[in-house]
Amino acid sequence: MEGGVLAARVALSAATYAIDKPYTYLVPQGLAPTLRAGMRVLVPFGAGNRRTEGIVLSMEPLQTPPEKCKPVLTQLDEQPVLEEEGLHLAVWMAERYFCTVYEAARAMLPAGLYFSLQNRYRVRPEVSQAQAEAAAGKSELAQKVVELLYAAGGSAELGHIRAAFGARDPGPALRRLTERGVLALETSASRGVGDKRERVAVLAIPPEEALAQVSPRRRTAPMRYAVTELLCALGEASAKELCYFTGASMATLRSLAKSGILTLEEREAFRRVDPGPVEAAEPVTLNEEQQRAFEGLDALASAGRAAAALLWGVTGSGKTQVYLKLIQATLDRGKSALVLVPEIALTPQLLRLFTAHFGSGVAVLHSSLRAGERYDEWKRIRSGAARVVVGTRSAVFAPLSDLGLVVLDEEQEGSYKSEQVPKYHAQEVAKYRCARWNALLVLGSATPSVESMYQAQTGVYHLFTLSRRYNRQKLPSVEIVDLKEELRGGNGGSISAPLRRALEENLARGEQSILFLNRRGASRMVSCGECGAVPTCPRCSVYLTYHSANGRLMCHYCGHSEPLPRSCPQCGGLLSFQGAGTQRVQSELESLFPHTEILRLDADAVSATHSHEALLDRFRQEKVPILVGTQMVAKGLDFENVTLVGVISADQSLYLDDYRAAERTFSLLTQVVGRAGRGSKTGQAMIQTFTPENDVITLAARQDYGSFYRQEIEMRRLRGCPPFRDLFVLTASGLEEGAVFRACLRLRETLEAWLRGPEWRERPVQILGPAPASVAKVNNRYRYRVTVSARNDRSMRRLVAHLLRCAQQDKQNRGISVYADTDPMD
Repeated sequence: MEGGVLAARVALSAATYAIDKPYTYLVPQGLAPTLRAGMRVLVPFGAGNRRTEGIVLSMEPLQTPPEKCKPVLTQLDEQPVLEEEGLHLAVWMAERYFCTVYEAARAMLPAGLYFSLQNRYRVRPEVSQAQAEAAAGKSELAQKVVELLYAAGGSAELGHIRAAFGARDPGPALRRLTERGVLALETSASRGVGDKRERVAVLAIPPEEALAQVSPRRRTAPMRYAVTELLCALGEASAKELCYFTGASMATLRSLAKSGILTLEEREAFRRVDPGPVEAAEPVTLNEEQQRAFEGLDALASAGRAAAALLWGVTGSGKTQVYLKLIQATLDRGKSALVLVPEIALTPQLLRLFTAHFGSGVAVLHSSLRAGERYDEWKRIRSGAARVVVGTRSAVFAPLSDLGLVVLDEEQEGSYKSEQVPKYHAQEVAKYRCARWNALLVLGSATPSVESMYQAQTGVYHLFTLSRRYNRQKLPSVEIVDLKEELRGGNGGSISAPLRRALEENLARGEQSILFLNRRGASRMVSCGECGAVPTCPRCSVYLTYHSANGRLMCHYCGHSEPLPRSCPQCGGLLSFQGAGTQRVQSELESLFPHTEILRLDADAVSATHSHEALLDRFRQEKVPILVGTQMVAKGLDFENVTLVGVISADQSLYLDDYRAAERTFSLLTQVVGRAGRGSKTGQAMIQTFTPENDVITLAARQDYGSFYRQEIEMRRLRGCPPFRDLFVLTASGLEEGAVFRACLRLRETLEAWLRGPEWRERPVQILGPAPASVAKVNNRYRYRVTVSARNDRSMRRLVAHLLRCAQQDKQNRGISVYADTDPMD
C-alpha cells in the first residue's frame, strides 16, 4: 500500500443501527504514516458534515476518486485502542446482539478513554462584520448568529449558540453561513481521564560517591544527606515519597540533581486499587475430589484447543481452590487468566485472595472503580504487567493477550447479561474469546443454569463434580417455616418464632447470622385502609416503595421520590404498610434485640463512604452479630463464624411471570443457605414461606439440584424455552401507548408474512404478542413486546435484524424506539 492513496473503513458513533456499516474515508497524506486499524478518528458525516467520532476497522487502497471521498479530519489516538481480536469481536457482537459496531467497540473500552467532542463556530479572519451581515441576507436567524458571534469575540461553542436560541434551531443558519464561507467549524476532543505522571528521583552515581559528596555535619545540608542516604538504599523513588519521608523540599531534590547525584525523570504512574495488607499465601492443597477435577480441567487447558467445562460443586466444596490451581498452571504455561464474578461485592474478597497467590500481577475491573483506576488497570492488563484479571461482567473484554483460561464463577447469575446496549451475555463473549485463543472456559456453580447443565448432559461441555464440602462438614440443616401458621398464631411480622429462637441461640453462642430478603426499602406498598388507594409512580406503572430511612416513597425504576403523606390524599384515611423490605426487617430486629448491632447490605446502604467492601469488612472483623441483605449476601461470601442463615420470604421470586422464576428461586435459596457452616462449626438455615409444599422450596431445602434439573428441563421442553429454543424479544417504546401497540402489531404482521416464505415453513417458529412488558411504563415511556420463539442461528438473526432495520426506517414509527434482544433477563 506504500505510495498509494489510502482509505479507512470506519465504524461511526453517529450511525444508527438502521444505517450501520463501515464507511469509507480518504486518509490525508499527513495521517497515512501513523493511522492504523483500531484507532479512533474524527470524520464528517451526513449532509451537514457533522463532526463525529469513529473507530478504524481496516486500512486499504482507495478504490474511488479522492474528490468523491470525504477525508479523515483528525486522528484521536496515538496507538490502537483495540487490537485485531477486539475489532473482530466488535463485528461479531454487532451481528449477534443487534447493535452497531461502534457501540460494541465502545463497550470494550474503559470510560477514561471516552472522548467528549466540542464544536465551536468561528468567524473566518478574512471576513469583515459587514461581509458577514451581507452573507446572512434577510434571514433573521442568520443575522442573529452573526450578532451573537461578534458579541462573543468572534467565536462561540455550539452549545452556547443553541442556548441563546432557546427552542429555535440555529442549525440551518449555521450551515448557510458556513457554506457561504463566513464561518469555520472547529471540533476539539478531550478525553475523560488523562495519564497520571509522577516525578521519580534516580541515583545517578554509585552510593559510595554520593554519600561522599554530602555530609551530615554541614548545617546547610542535613536534608541533602537524608535524601541521598535514603536514595542510596532504594536506588530510585518517587519525588513525592522522598520529600514525605525525609521532610525535604523539591528545591533540595533539584539541588542534588544539579550536583549530579541524582536525576529527576517523569514517568507514568498507575492508579491502583489497594487490596490492603496481604501476606503471601501457601500453595493450594486440594483434596482427592478437587484434585481429580483439577487434573481433568488442566488436561483440557493444556490440550491446545478451545474447550468448555462445567464445574458443579455444592456450596463450600472449594471451587475457588480449584480455580487458583488452574490459574497457576495457566501462568506456568506462559498464558493469562480471567476470572469473572457476578457481584461487585465479591471482588474485594477475591482480589485479596488472588493477590496473596499471584502478587502484583493481578488486576481488578468493575464499575465501582474510579474512572482513573479503571483506565490504569486496563493499561496494566494491555501492557502485560497484569496476567490475572478479576472482575464483573464487563471485565470479559479485558485486553489480555495469550489468554489461556476464563472462569465464570456462579455462572447461572443473570447479572452476566447486560441490560444496556449492547445487550451481550458475558458467557457468550467468553466462549468467543476462548475459541479465538484456544483457551479453556470453566463455568462454576453449585446451581448451574438449566442451559449449562443441558449442554453438559448432552456432551457439549465437559462435566466435573464436587459432591462434598472442602472441610468435610455437612451441609447446613434446613428447616422450612410455614408463615401461614405464624399468622394463625398472631405473628404478622417478618421474623417467625422459630427464626427468632434460632437468632437468640446464635447470639448466646457468639456466632453470626445472615438474613436474606431480595427487596430493599421498608414496605413493598403503602395503601389506604379506608378507600384502598395506593400511591403509584407518576412516570412508571408501579407502586411506590416506602423507605423508612428517609421517610419517603420511592420508585426503583425511574428514581422518582416524594414524602410519605400523613394521610390518604384521596380520602384522608389512615395509611397501612404492606409487605416488607430490608429496612423494615432491620427495624424489627432492632426491636427484638435492642442491644444488638444489625448491619444492612443493600443498594440503599452502599455509598461512597460505606462501600460493599467496608460493610463486609466490618461484618467480618468486628463480628457484627446479624447481617440483613439483598442478593448481595446470597452468593460467594465466605465467613467462618456464620452458622445461621434465614430466608425471610422464599415466595418473593417464585410466582413471577417468567419461565426462569423457578430456577432463580431454587438458585437463590440454595446459594444463601450455603453461606452457613462454612467454617468448623455446624450450620443451620431457615426458609420462611407461605407455600412450604412447593417442590422448588422443598428441593432447595434438600440441596437436591439433580431432581430440580430433571423436573425443570421437561418443563422447558414443553414450553419451547431455552435450551431447546431461544426467545427473540422485539420491544417498541414511546410516549403514546396506542402508537407503541400499533408499531408492535406491524412488527408481528410483517414477520408473519415473511415466515410464510418457503424457506421458513418447516421451521418451528412461534410468535407471541404484542403484549405489554412486565412493567409497561417506565419514565413516561410505554413498552410493548413481540416475542419470537425459534432456534438462534445466523439465518434467524438476519431475519430479526432486517425486521429491526425496516422498523427503524418506517415513517409510521416516528418517536418510537424499536430494539431487539435475545433471551432477556427481565
